[in-house]
Amino acid sequence: MELFLAVLFFAFSTTITPGPNNVMIMSSGVNYGIKQSVPHWLGICFGFPLMVLLVGLGFGVIFDRYPQLHQLIKIAGTLYLIWLAWRIASARPETIATGKSKPFTFVQAALFQWVNGKAWVMASGAVAAFTSVSGVYWWQVAMITLAFLMMAFPCVGVWLVFGAGLRKVLTKPLFQRIFNIFMGSILLLSVLPVIAQIWRYYFTAAS
Repeated sequence: MELFLAVLFFAFSTTITPGPNNVMIMSSGVNYGIKQSVPHWLGICFGFPLMVLLVGLGFGVIFDRYPQLHQLIKIAGTLYLIWLAWRIASARPETIATGKSKPFTFVQAALFQWVNGKAWVMASGAVAAFTSVSGVYWWQVAMITLAFLMMAFPCVGVWLVFGAGLRKVLTKPLFQRIFNIFMGSILLLSVLPVIAQIWRYYFTAAS
């Protein structure tokens, strides 16, 4: 029980803090409201725990054996996040209002976890920190997965509700435009540490 409480605290502290998932769900709340953003929210809440489970049950071993594969996924994910940052920053209220822009679907949000740098750090970090050879490994991984599943709904939901609350404040198109640029910039900043890691991996190490 003490270990599970520790995992819960870890899951809460890492899930509630700003990151690509929370920035995007908050932006979705502002631009589309709660109702249209529910699939996006559910995709995060179920997609990330599934990622933790799969990483714990074997994906980590694959990437340890083939580090280049992990690097390729990291690069693809970084490029995708940069594109998403531009998409959020350039989104205009009129395109959203006319339906030319759409929120993430459940599947899109779930698959997004695999190109999310913070999600990889959280998943691999949790598995490494809270599993041991002395215990029943599959049970430990299941416990970690359950902890993230329990914390995802309220932690990510807070960001969605906050974004929907801002929607009522940002009534003028100009204010919403400024908000989108701001959130796109934050998302881009969240990618910088991953870009630095890729740079060190390919260039600093080589020199």
